[in-house]
Parts: sequence; C-alpha cells; structure tokens
Amino acid sequence: MRIGLWSDAHNFPGLPLMKLSAYHKSIGDQVEMLNHLQHYDRVYASKTFNFTEDLDERCVVQADEIVRGGSGYHIKMVDGRETWEGEDEPLPKEIEHIYPDYGLYPENKDAIGFLTRGCPRGCGFCIVACKEGRASRQVAELSEWRHEQKHITLLDPNILACREHERLLQELIESRAWVDFSQGLDVRLVNADNVRLLNEIKTKMVHFAWDDAKTDLRDQFAYYAKHGAITDPRRRCVYVLTNYNSTMEENLYRIYTLRDIGGYRKGFNPYVMIYDKAHAPREIRLLQRWCNNKRIFKTIDRFEDYDQRKG
Repeated sequence: MRIGLWSDAHNFPGLPLMKLSAYHKSIGDQVEMLNHLQHYDRVYASKTFNFTEDLDERCVVQADEIVRGGSGYHIKMVDGRETWEGEDEPLPKEIEHIYPDYGLYPENKDAIGFLTRGCPRGCGFCIVACKEGRASRQVAELSEWRHEQKHITLLDPNILACREHERLLQELIESRAWVDFSQGLDVRLVNADNVRLLNEIKTKMVHFAWDDAKTDLRDQFAYYAKHGAITDPRRRCVYVLTNYNSTMEENLYRIYTLRDIGGYRKGFNPYVMIYDKAHAPREIRLLQRWCNNKRIFKTIDRFEDYDQRKG
C-alpha cells in the first residue's frame, strides 16, 4: 500500500503518525508525508487543534480512504466552553506500543512519548479526563520509545498522580537525558520524596500551572521554591489561566504571588494563558501582553501602572 500522513501540528512531531509510519513500514508499505499531487491507498489525518482547517479543506486529497483521528476532530466549542464529542478511536495495541519512526521528522532529535496517561483532576477547561480517564496510569516503559536520545520530551498530563511515579522518575534519572516535562507538573502533588527525585533529573526548566483561581496554591509553590533544585526564576515557569472563572483581582493575585514568593522577583515566572482568546475582553489581552513580554514585565511592576499606548 501507498500511505500518506498529514497533521495540523506543523511545529511539533506527530507521535501517532510516527507510530503508524513504523508499523506500515514494518509490513512493507510505502509511507510518506502527504503530497497532494500523489494518489494514496490510505491517508491518515491527525488533528490536534479544533480551530485549524482539515486536510481536505485546503485542496483535493487523492486517496481511496482517509482515516481521521486526534483531539481536533472531537473538541467542540459550545456556549464558550470546550466539550468532547464522540470517541477517538485508539491505535491498535501493536501500533500503540511500536518504536516510533523518528526518521519521519529528521529535524527532531528528541525521544517523544508518554509514560502515563490520564489525570484525576477533571478540570472543566481540560479534555484529558474525557479523553484518557480520571486516573493517571502507567501506559509504557521508557525503553519502549527511547533508546539513546540525549533529550526526552515527556507528554504525560500528570505523571505525579500516577501510583508508580517515583519508579518512573527514577528511570528518567538513570537515562541521564535532558527531560522536558512538556505538559507541566502538578505542584499540589510535590512532596519530600518526589522533589528529591525531581531534583536529580536533568531539566533545563520546570513548568507548573495555577489554573484554578479559587484554589490558593501559595504554600505549595513556596514549598517547591524552597526545596526545588532549580532556583532561577526564569527557569521556573507557571501557566496562569485567565478568562475562565476568574476575576481580574484573582488573576493579579496569582501573578504577583508567583513572582514574589521567596522575596521580590525571586519566585516563579508567570505566563498568562487565555481561555477562548477570540472572545476575551481587551483587559485580559493587555494583561497577557504585560506579563508575557518580560521586558515590559520587568520594567513595570504592576499591571495597574501599565499603559499600552506608551509602549
């Protein structure tokens, strides 16, 4: 068979496509990224985002069969809230657990994959619970998708919530690779045992999130600030969700608290995320510009003093 692959995530390797490619090549099929001038027996379309165009909305796809999968086909915006519709068909076991075809993205040098899936939080703005379940469970060993790569991009939504997380963290330590916890760590689950393991993992930056403005996480962030090995605030990033069940006062409380934990500007690097940005009020978009542009953020201490008209 002649197989074509397509993804709307142009700036990041598509893990499902790498697994599909490895499987089809193992049974003798010809596999390539989609060329609209070619005819294919089957095209796999992987869509991550619900706001991007589908592959056949741009031009005609010459294929006997198109197989679609991914969150982008199931996330729908209803009354300003993301909802999950239908079911995303999982990859067959023999494909899900195959070593990915990293050659599909030759510019990528990282090992990419999941050790765990699922999250117990069930946050209303997040589709992980609907897609993967409200429990963090181990789904793979590191050796399944990583051999000798010096960098690891971990896609787990909440690895610290997994019962076996300390053993998995130990595997990451023993890999001696640089690890990117790309989806962030749950600061509410950091404790004396796992922070010791986290400190031994080679990590250039840690990511956390303070999404729920109604939950005060000051003490939890203060604990990591005191015991975490990464002390440079520029390397301690915290995503702050706005435009979702929070007031401007609550937004600013989280930003100022994170920045100043442990002393003035010695805490964390807050990074404003906007829920439903297309419909966000101007004040929220200005807040994002002030906070995320670090030249402005370092110059103007308080958002109340920020005047966009003066740059």
